[in-house]
Amino acid sequence: MIVLESFRNIFAVPDLRKRVLFTFGLLAIYRIGAHIPTPGLDALALEEFFKASAGGLLGFLDMFSGGALRRLSVFALGITPYITASIILQLLTVVWPYLEKLSKEGEMGRRKITQYTRYGTVLLSVVQGAGIALWLWGTTTPTGKFLVLRDPTSEGGKIPFVLMAILTLTTGTAFVMWLGEQITERGIGNGISLIIFAGIVVGLPTAVWQSFRQIQRGQMSLFTALLLGVFMLAVVAVIVFVERAQRRIPVQYAKRVVGRRVYGGQNTYLPLRVNTGGVIPIIFAVSIIQFPQYLASAFKSDFMKKLADQLAMGQPLYNLFYALAIIFFCYFYISIIFNPTDTAENMRKYGGFIPGIRPGKATSDYIDSVLTRITLIGSLYLVVVALIPEFLLMGFKVQSIPGIGPWLDANLPTFITQGLGVPFYFGGTSLLIVVGVAMDTVQQIESQLVMRNYDGFLKKGRIRGRRS
Repeated sequence: MIVLESFRNIFAVPDLRKRVLFTFGLLAIYRIGAHIPTPGLDALALEEFFKASAGGLLGFLDMFSGGALRRLSVFALGITPYITASIILQLLTVVWPYLEKLSKEGEMGRRKITQYTRYGTVLLSVVQGAGIALWLWGTTTPTGKFLVLRDPTSEGGKIPFVLMAILTLTTGTAFVMWLGEQITERGIGNGISLIIFAGIVVGLPTAVWQSFRQIQRGQMSLFTALLLGVFMLAVVAVIVFVERAQRRIPVQYAKRVVGRRVYGGQNTYLPLRVNTGGVIPIIFAVSIIQFPQYLASAFKSDFMKKLADQLAMGQPLYNLFYALAIIFFCYFYISIIFNPTDTAENMRKYGGFIPGIRPGKATSDYIDSVLTRITLIGSLYLVVVALIPEFLLMGFKVQSIPGIGPWLDANLPTFITQGLGVPFYFGGTSLLIVVGVAMDTVQQIESQLVMRNYDGFLKKGRIRGRRS
């Protein structure tokens, strides 16, 4: 009843109602654009090719684009170039003094950085669009059909097709970027995240229907399906718990007398999230782990082919490097966005201190040690979440382990070595994104309702921003 009352309150507030309907409208436009095909492609050949190469990097990127990559629509690149450009700008902010100065200039500086991010998005879209266009021109399906409507015996029309594909894909990415910014400014916020969220959620009914069909055909028992449902609920509960988990370091501020007023003297805390990087370390790790496969397709050599086979999804070497890459990027990302030395200096400047810790370098070292420990917990959590889809899809291919591989393959249960064949949308990465964005969106709406003296979604809850 509380939730239904809160939904009624959303539409009772005129401004909030407009924001919600505006957000839904732009998301609908995004889904329509995901079905508009890029000119010059063979739709049947594309479908055959993606069925033969399901999973891997293509499946991961297709999840972010909401199926637009599978159809090679005008939104095939999705929002990925914008995310990449944003990450590059964040990294450059640390090493380039000009961008560091802009980031500290308030609203005007942030607008300038946003403008540079847009330029970077267009540039990356052109480069990626050119790569995809050249790849499409020369790629065939397992039955020998070209993905492009072309003469198989001639290279005529290659340049016009490449230019048209670059223009189409770049324009589509720029439009998706604009949609995300409009949702952030005029909608309920988190525009880019909501676009990724919509792309993932739209495939959930299909995945549920596929699971239902597997039960009908006898490919999956009803007991297995029930266990899978319980398991997914448990994964969601763990994601919610860890995403909200914080390590709160107590901070006290000394009293200061300025004139007749007394400042400070209050007790507060420094919140450090267990999973500060969110899903970004997983995105970085997938890009790195799939790089040898790009090299294998570009350089036709036996060594690169063997390396690419060992780094295929489900292989032990893939799982090992994938886990190590996630842990590395968790620490790398937190080092970029959080500086314990600056935090300790700001605390000392305003008279704050951690009880039992001397101000200055001792405080910085203490914060750094706490951050290192909780980041390790967060990175291990991300490793478990990221490896769930590989396990559910195809299991762990233990037979390639030197020495004991054949013995493990013969003695381990079948569901470990071959997986359960669960649809990709039930993977841990997609659940992490969906649950995280949903929690942030609920928090945004909750704050809007409370600000207007309406009850939020929870009478008693842990959603931050709610007034007592």
